[in-house]
Amino acid sequence: MDYDIKDLSLADAGRLRIEWANRTMPVLNLIRERFGREKPLTGLKLAACLHVTTETASLAQTLKAGGAEVFVCASNPLSTQDDVAASLVAHDQVPVFAVCGEDKDTYYRHINAVIDLGPMMTMDDGADLVSTLHNERRGDQGPVIGGTEETTTGVIRLRAMAADGVLAYPIMAVNDARTKHFFDNRYGTGQSTLDGILRATNRLLSGSVFVVCGYGWCGRGVASRARGMGARVIVTEVDPLPALEAVMDGFQVMPIAQAAQIGDIFCTLTGDINVIRKEHFATMKDGAIVANSGHFNVELDLDGLSRITTATRTMRDHVVEHKLEDGLCVYVLAEGRLINLAAAEGHPSSVMDMSFANQALGAEYMLQNKGKFDNTVLDVPLDIDQEIARLKLEAMGVEIDALTPEQQKYLSSWDMGT
Repeated sequence: MDYDIKDLSLADAGRLRIEWANRTMPVLNLIRERFGREKPLTGLKLAACLHVTTETASLAQTLKAGGAEVFVCASNPLSTQDDVAASLVAHDQVPVFAVCGEDKDTYYRHINAVIDLGPMMTMDDGADLVSTLHNERRGDQGPVIGGTEETTTGVIRLRAMAADGVLAYPIMAVNDARTKHFFDNRYGTGQSTLDGILRATNRLLSGSVFVVCGYGWCGRGVASRARGMGARVIVTEVDPLPALEAVMDGFQVMPIAQAAQIGDIFCTLTGDINVIRKEHFATMKDGAIVANSGHFNVELDLDGLSRITTATRTMRDHVVEHKLEDGLCVYVLAEGRLINLAAAEGHPSSVMDMSFANQALGAEYMLQNKGKFDNTVLDVPLDIDQEIARLKLEAMGVEIDALTPEQQKYLSSWDMGT
């Protein structure tokens, strides 16, 4: 079996951490049990370009239990947990191509390595695997029947590809499932982003001015958690609707040019490029801390920052000081990459339980319905979303009501009136 990881001797430590994550992933565990009995993915070769974490390992185990041949590469150069990668190779016989801290060339070499194995389905987080298949590796699209996409940034890219008529196969937007973005993006990102910032800096949030760039589901989560820890939170936005929502939620809203002058800690979560630019870095306070929790580090204009930087120092793990031309210092965390995965461990497993349940059931659905869809971005079927929510509630010991026949009739009629 071909693979490329840091150190195979880390496998036993990785296996314990995967077991720990599995204890709070009841929905995925139930799916794994069914997959083990029914083998619905038999014959499927699946390439997964995801953050190589304990939760991803649980997903890979589930897919393999269903009969799939799974191979994994990283969707971010800094997010790989090397002991988990080693465990997947040694204990689950899953080919993994991922090393924490790999450079850009190695990152794309690993993506190409999983393409070399001839996948029939892609499972992506950010659409780098799909993009590679649509650019340098167009000739290798033939066997691919469909795919799934995990994150907002990837869905944005895929919808643009579909709109331009270049998307070569249908892809399910797992990110848009309510059991994914309501929980993963809001509660998962909210907690894990602050976890990453605090691990990297050990700074006190209470009393600080915390600037959240973007008020989508991820931004909502980070803003609420930062406020809960005593920070004064400012939101920046370009869309009037979420901007209005942020105001109504009690946050101060202003342009980034204004916020840059008063913020102590900044975090971008937009999915767009150059959200904090050179001119914003230049006006920041001495000691300002800048992080990103969007998928790609392009949210920060790091090239622009380097042009006004006279010297850099690594102050502690994941903290680089940029001394600017005016003598003041700005601190960039984790090279501007996903702070929750680079400096911490990503989302709690209980949240990823629902996200990866969507991935597993989405792969099953795409295989069962191969050839039935146009080459576009598909929604997760409502019955899958609801079943995942039902299983999660059941695992939490929560019961809900059911509609009576009278209530069902009322909701489906138009002539019963008041």
